[in-house]
Amino acid sequence: MGANNVFFLELIEWFDDSGQEIARRFPQEGSGEIKYGAQMVVRESQAGIFFYNGKAVHVFGPGRHTLKTANIPILNKIMGIPWGLESPLRAEAYMINTKVFPNLKWGTREPVAFKDSELGLIRLRAYGMFNIQVVQPLLFINSLVGTMASFSVADLSEYLGKVIVSRFNDFLGENMDTILNLPSRYEGWSDGLRQRLQDDFRHFGLSLNQLYINAITPPPEVQKAMDDKTKLGMFEDMNKLMQLKAASAMEKAAANPGAAGDSMGMGVGFMMPALMAQAMQLAGQASQAPQASQAPGLQCPECRQPIRQDDRFCPSCGHQLVVFEQCRGCGKNLAPGTRFCPRCGQQAGSARETVKCPSCGQENLASSTFCNHCGERMA
Repeated sequence: MGANNVFFLELIEWFDDSGQEIARRFPQEGSGEIKYGAQMVVRESQAGIFFYNGKAVHVFGPGRHTLKTANIPILNKIMGIPWGLESPLRAEAYMINTKVFPNLKWGTREPVAFKDSELGLIRLRAYGMFNIQVVQPLLFINSLVGTMASFSVADLSEYLGKVIVSRFNDFLGENMDTILNLPSRYEGWSDGLRQRLQDDFRHFGLSLNQLYINAITPPPEVQKAMDDKTKLGMFEDMNKLMQLKAASAMEKAAANPGAAGDSMGMGVGFMMPALMAQAMQLAGQASQAPQASQAPGLQCPECRQPIRQDDRFCPSCGHQLVVFEQCRGCGKNLAPGTRFCPRCGQQAGSARETVKCPSCGQENLASSTFCNHCGERMA
């Protein structure tokens, strides 16, 4: 090994100013000549690992440690070799950050198809955050860091995010019924997904402390279709929905004249045919209303809709109506049981013959087969 790669280490300590570095090797290039009696300072949020000839010799916890035979038994053999004034040890050390690394992101890159019990096949996106912590420093070094000079959260979060997405897809496919119930299940699903992922993280000496599902959403075009369907359910027909959109466009134009007003004008122009059709329909209904009111006292006995005096069948339900006789004096229709004409005052008894119903005793026309009052057969 060249002289440029030889380092004499007497004090090993590490301050992570960025807060994003998980592991740091000392020295960062090659091996170092760590003197007998060198000091290693490990803080509460750290762990120190000592390597000799490529093998881990000892893992140090928090505190100040002196590298000598009392700490590292392998130094017993090295001390037996005459080194002159110094006894160097060619080795390297790793410092591991064991604090919790929060606010790491995970999320689906592309929508994933799921079967919804209400909406059928639907594509969903999901995203959230998670926290990790190194709980087995030596396993972490051997499985992920290797011989790298440093290892940061950025080197790890993307891979772990993909692992979470993979497990999330399986978990959601097993537990989802419909997206309409999703908001109430985020907390329970987050905990279940975290427990399922623990084994994946333990393989690397990591602990998944918390995992959160922030949102599970369909793509924008699906959201728009759902919103339109919800709006349609709030109105009786499409015309009212068009009126609401027109009113909304007018409010925006009033608040922001100019470009917004131009766009509002175009939008109202597209909606004018539907609005005109609705206005014509309302006008037709209004023109028919006086005709029904020409005979306010006559109603169909079946559906109670207004009828005209000369109607023999109800125009609304088709029910057969009572046949009226006419007054011989003025020609007005007279209902059964009328004794005098309400228009000319002529006695109506001579205008028709009546018989009484054997069941209810009410008068009916002599030609009646069924009673006009109780419906029983006359004879």
